[in-house]
Amino acid sequence: MEEFVIKTENLYEGKIVNLKIETVELPNKKYSKREIVEHPGGVGVVPITEDGKVVLVKQFRIATGKTLIEIPAGKLEPNEEPKETAIRELKEETGYSTENIKFLKEFYVSPGYCTEKINVFLATDLVAGDQNLDENEFLEVLELPLEQAYEKIETGEITDAKTIIGITFAMLEKGFNE
Repeated sequence: MEEFVIKTENLYEGKIVNLKIETVELPNKKYSKREIVEHPGGVGVVPITEDGKVVLVKQFRIATGKTLIEIPAGKLEPNEEPKETAIRELKEETGYSTENIKFLKEFYVSPGYCTEKINVFLATDLVAGDQNLDENEFLEVLELPLEQAYEKIETGEITDAKTIIGITFAMLEKGFNE
């Protein structure tokens, strides 16, 4: 079932993604081309306040042409551990900080063409502070009871995959699903 790379063409190197085309040998000894988007990976954080609210962000996403409701998230920086990224992004986007952060799940975003893998964390024992957004980042912080956020998944108001996965796994955690 494995494919073997015969040739790689690097088409584009960007700030966030790279694009390449790989010629592969298939198990039946025939050849095919695969378009690959390389991404360094990222994190998502499900921050839960002491009163059981999930801290979300609303931001416009040009690729969808819509404002989406998402968990705080961001791209891994070189040599940065996912947990460090999660703590950094939580503080930057929401102003909240914590020392109590737990790994929930790791998943590929779209493995048919993209290398991006996201690590999702649960953050509790939050301490409020000031946001520190990037100069090109514009978002609104939104706090909802966890159950209400889950309802927004069911109604289609939340459509972002990392947010759906993060909220679902947070609901499964002991103490949040009762």
